[in-house]
Amino acid sequence: MSLRFSTIVRCWGTKPTLRPGGYLWVAAMFGVLAFLEANRIGVFLVPPFGATLTILMLLPDAPVAQPYALIAGSVCAAAVGTGFSLLGSSLIMAVLAMICAFFIISSIHAYHPPGVALASIPVLLHTGHWFPLAVVLPFTVAAVVSAAGMSKWLRDWPEYPKSLRNYARSSKEV
Repeated sequence: MSLRFSTIVRCWGTKPTLRPGGYLWVAAMFGVLAFLEANRIGVFLVPPFGATLTILMLLPDAPVAQPYALIAGSVCAAAVGTGFSLLGSSLIMAVLAMICAFFIISSIHAYHPPGVALASIPVLLHTGHWFPLAVVLPFTVAAVVSAAGMSKWLRDWPEYPKSLRNYARSSKEV
C-alpha cells in the first residue's frame, strides 16, 4: 500500500485560511505580552497564550475557542496549578496539576487545551498566587474581546463568538 505524502497532507493536514489581519492581530498580541513581560508586570509570555491566540485565529468556530471555554477553562486550570504549586514545584507536581486541571475543566464543560498546559506554569515557573487572576484572566478577556472586535471590523474574519441566539433556537427545535 503506497500512500503519497500529498494525500496524507490533504486528508489529515490543517487548512488554515490566510488572513493578513489575523496575523497582524496575533503579532500585536504577542508584542503586548512581550512588553508586559519585559516590564516585569508578570509572567505573560507563556506558550499556552500563543496556542490560545492561534486557536482564536484559525479555529474561531470550535467549542474550545468560545468565550466560556477559553476564559473559564484557562483561569480554572491556572488556579489548579497555583494550588499544586503550594504543595511543591517538581515535574511530578506539574503533571498532577495538568491531570487534575484536565478533569476539572472537562467536568465544568470549559475544556480549552492550552488551559491544561497553563496548569503547569505556576508549578514550574513560580508565578505567584495571583497568576490566575492577575495574568490569565486579563489575557483571556483581552483575547476574546479583541477577537470579537476583529470579527466585527474585518470582513474576512469569521463570526466570533458563536451566536447564543442561534443555539437557543436550535435547542428549542430538538
